[in-house]
Amino acid sequence: MKKLSFLCILSALIVLFGSCGNSSQKVPFDSGDSAYSAKADPTLFGVCGVETSMNTLQLITDTGDTLMLDLTVARDKDQVFGGLQVGDRMAVIANDEHTGAIMVVNQAALLGNWVMPNPIDGSDEVGISIKEGGIAESIEQSAIIYKTWKLTRGKLEIVLVREGGTEEEETYLYDIVKVTPDSLVFKDAEDTFEYSRQKPKENYGMDVELEDAQNEFFM
Repeated sequence: MKKLSFLCILSALIVLFGSCGNSSQKVPFDSGDSAYSAKADPTLFGVCGVETSMNTLQLITDTGDTLMLDLTVARDKDQVFGGLQVGDRMAVIANDEHTGAIMVVNQAALLGNWVMPNPIDGSDEVGISIKEGGIAESIEQSAIIYKTWKLTRGKLEIVLVREGGTEEEETYLYDIVKVTPDSLVFKDAEDTFEYSRQKPKENYGMDVELEDAQNEFFM
């Protein structure tokens, strides 16, 4: 009986420790990595290279890689915004193999002062100034103070503060609809915002310059 009891205890210990060992091995490192990857922004940032053509974007990334990205999918889905200009900074959502682009945004084309008629009475123009370095400023708007902007996951993220409120920063994400030398359109689930590039009050050559700039884009 003593021998039988000893064997039973020994078997139980083997099962217990064996189970613990297997349990520790079932904690995979890729559990956390996969969750992190799902949240990570897949956007590639870089510069439009000289070998860019109508259907191929040469992207020289900020990490030093040079990618030749096929634009067929992005063009078919109307997801190339702002044109392709050599030397301009680009934001790209690529496929998993980094051989093709799903979405392309010319960051340089976003820069500038964008205005629309005042939605309250239309008496003047209000808007947003998108500047280098992620800086955003309000144009003729005292109630809304724009702070920053950036592109994340193919969306335009804008951070603002409402004057007279809690002064807490509010973050909004917008789908980009259109970017041309003179138009910027983006939307969320409720509203669509249509802006025109603000023209200097005294610059008689501006219309010509904008037309020439548009001709240089691979639209």
